[in-house]
Amino acid sequence: MIGLTLVLVGLVQALAGLALLRRFARSARHSPSDRPGVTVLKPLHGAEPWLEWALSSVAGQNYPEFQIICGVAHDDDAAIAAVEAARARHPQRRIDLVVDARQHGVNAKISNLINMFPHALHDIVVISDSDVHVAPDWLDRLVWALSRPDVGLVTTLYSGLAVVPGMVARLGAMQICQAFLPGAVMARALGRQDSLGATMALRRETLARIGGLEVLCDELADDAVLGMKIRALGMKVALAATIPAVGVPERSLRALWLHELRWARTVRSLAPWEHAASILQYPLVPAMALLATAPLTPSAWAVFAATWLLRAEIARRTDGVIARYPGLATVQAPWLWPVRDLLSVAVIVASFAGRGVVWRGRALRADPIVTDTLKTTRRRRAA
Repeated sequence: MIGLTLVLVGLVQALAGLALLRRFARSARHSPSDRPGVTVLKPLHGAEPWLEWALSSVAGQNYPEFQIICGVAHDDDAAIAAVEAARARHPQRRIDLVVDARQHGVNAKISNLINMFPHALHDIVVISDSDVHVAPDWLDRLVWALSRPDVGLVTTLYSGLAVVPGMVARLGAMQICQAFLPGAVMARALGRQDSLGATMALRRETLARIGGLEVLCDELADDAVLGMKIRALGMKVALAATIPAVGVPERSLRALWLHELRWARTVRSLAPWEHAASILQYPLVPAMALLATAPLTPSAWAVFAATWLLRAEIARRTDGVIARYPGLATVQAPWLWPVRDLLSVAVIVASFAGRGVVWRGRALRADPIVTDTLKTTRRRRAA
């Protein structure tokens, strides 16, 4: 009965996530009446798969005036070739390149952004990860959400896109599309206002009020800390009506494991209890446990088969929603779901066995680094 209850909890949560995602997709997509200039900051590091196409998706926006700034630390960075290719593909766009090796704290991405920021021309600044693929109306959706006077930061949900062939990249994309994405939209429905780092848009004035990018230079979870600091000002973190796709480039299980473990330990440092409860998202694991304890029982096989089929069908319908945005949904492989759920649970369990993470080859620690910010937010709300 315990195992069956856990299976049902996981399936109900998956169905609820699908329903909320469909409701999100039906929300109105307004175009802003005022379309001020926008600067998009793209911190780059190395030649990632499909990087040129990610940059081109930004350059291809249906927006009147915007600047793209790409930043690297060294003039021999392989990402520069993708920048030059995007420039050649979109000669009408302003795509600037900043090469600056100065370091500001332990967070290399924030150091890159600090070096790029003085070159920004416009008051609205969008920080976008290098591997983000966006729809042509992405900037319109961001600017519309930011136009409300009570909004200080705009972020987006995102899906996963396998940008290399093979089972491993597909497993990574499945985790983002079928666990992170429904979970994030459910968290939003429950009142959370998390800032998700794939896309973050804010005004220059708001950034100055929290102390600039420099206040994030020693934070591993810089996106979450930025959101908390914005909320501490009494402003909201809004969600734009679009779903970009982020690339999944891992070719080996070890690389995928290290990447997902970094995510998991970062989330654990922010919300340990919620992170532990997320293990209920994976109904095939208790179904497989039931099957292992009673392998000759027809009912155990029936539960396992039904759970597998429902899991695959929910994933198929979720992909249908994702495909409405940049049209870059990774096709799911139903036979991989037992492997995917086992891997997800293993990552969650391992995330509580230490705090060490690997980020772009650097060993860091995912300590509970946002505690002081969170306490400040609570004190201001109480006041």
